[in-house]
Amino acid sequence: MTIPVLPCVSLPETLAFYGALGFEVTHQQTAPNVYAATRRGEVHLHFMGMTLDPRQAYSTCLVIVPEVERLHETFAEGLRRAYGKLPISGLPRISRMKKGQSRFTVVDVAGNSVIFIRRDAPDDDEGVAGSRADSRLGKALRAAARLRDFKNDDAAAAKVLDVALARKGPDAPLERTRALAARLELAIVLGEHALARTLRDEIDEAPLSDEERAQLRPLLDAVDALERSQR
Repeated sequence: MTIPVLPCVSLPETLAFYGALGFEVTHQQTAPNVYAATRRGEVHLHFMGMTLDPRQAYSTCLVIVPEVERLHETFAEGLRRAYGKLPISGLPRISRMKKGQSRFTVVDVAGNSVIFIRRDAPDDDEGVAGSRADSRLGKALRAAARLRDFKNDDAAAAKVLDVALARKGPDAPLERTRALAARLELAIVLGEHALARTLRDEIDEAPLSDEERAQLRPLLDAVDALERSQR
């Protein structure tokens, strides 16, 4: 068994965060040094006291698990109870989860990233970007998904989509609307409320067939659920 030991600034805050995720404390001490051990099922995480700036923390560990979608739901519910709403930006936070996605990340109060990965995960999750097309917008959607879901860089993902959407071209209406919906999700996360309203208006006015609207519905439902989680 390999057990990662992650730095923490405040042991009580760190243990409260992981407690919200369902981890139990199996050992805790403040002298001769700050240290704690936690466990959730077969997953063990240990923590040591350290002076650091959580915004500059880069500690990461990977946790291989049988499944991730139910686990993400469980973690999200625990964090809602603990923080009053789902923390999806800043510190701490949990990354968003789309159906079919094989991994997600929690970033704790000390800035440590713990990435939960489904055991049979592919090398990437480009399929959940919403497009496999080799068009300009299709490539932008996949690039934005990598930045959002693998690097947890929402601002960079938004920039990629902004550049792609600003360029004029013969884009298929459905693909452009997928890109608008992906940018809408990021606008909600980044607190860009005026932009979010503009994007919703453009999505509502897009020249789509009923069948195309139905294809887009799960994506918009996920965006709506995300927005509700922030209230």
